[in-house]
Amino acid sequence: MLTQTTSRVLEPSDLEAALAVLDREPVTNAFVTSRVQVAGLDPWRLGGEMWGWYEDGMLTSLCYAGANLVPICATPRAIRAFADRARRAGRRCSSIVGPAEATAQLWRLLEPSWGPAREVRAHQPLMVADRMPTEIAPDPYVRRIRKDEMETIMPACVAMFTEEVGVSPLAGDGGLLYQARVAELVGSGRSFARLDEYGKVVFKAEIGAATPKACQIQGVWVAPEYRGMGVAAPAMASVLRYALADVAPVVSLYVNDFNTPARRAYLRVGFQEIGAFMSVLF
Repeated sequence: MLTQTTSRVLEPSDLEAALAVLDREPVTNAFVTSRVQVAGLDPWRLGGEMWGWYEDGMLTSLCYAGANLVPICATPRAIRAFADRARRAGRRCSSIVGPAEATAQLWRLLEPSWGPAREVRAHQPLMVADRMPTEIAPDPYVRRIRKDEMETIMPACVAMFTEEVGVSPLAGDGGLLYQARVAELVGSGRSFARLDEYGKVVFKAEIGAATPKACQIQGVWVAPEYRGMGVAAPAMASVLRYALADVAPVVSLYVNDFNTPARRAYLRVGFQEIGAFMSVLF
């Protein structure tokens, strides 16, 4: 029994306690919760370590340390402990992302040794919807992408990622990991798109994280030649319908605060802002 304030790398036997912390904020923590529910806490399966912070022997805060560094229900004391551990380990992640306040505190402590960042997005509204809109009809042409359509959807996924993150997902390993992730989403029925009469992607989005309590839409993209034509809101209404019917009772997403057209479309579909994320990109 841990009887003092301390942090350590969690083990598979800590799964129940970790899930209890994640369950305190099911919408905010959907991304990490979905991974833990599938992979447990084994670092090889999880794709990273889960760090735990204990107060009086009780697990109270977490930090996922994999391709992303993600503070979870993190108190100021926990953030200091996680920053110390991250400094000692050295930067291995491509981003720090999580609730804006905790992420900002973590970055302030890490920036002297990890900085400068390539980009800091300090305020990314977190939005949720739990019902279908009454004034926007779902686009009937938005559908699930089939496994035999990987060659159709992949260029749109690459274009979205490059536009959003600022680097190509094909860099480094030639895109093998990214293609595997896209294939996973397609195979699980969580990749959606509208194609035009020539088979080109007009709109696409994925349900990237899914738990019984909440899911998260990601990768929303409209082909440049179709932007400003009212495509996004009806298409998002279709994805929302799929998500609410088949995945979870609450659907979330987060968006860059400077992306005014996207925020406007999400509001039209009924998404409401409930908080904010922050991303530090390396």
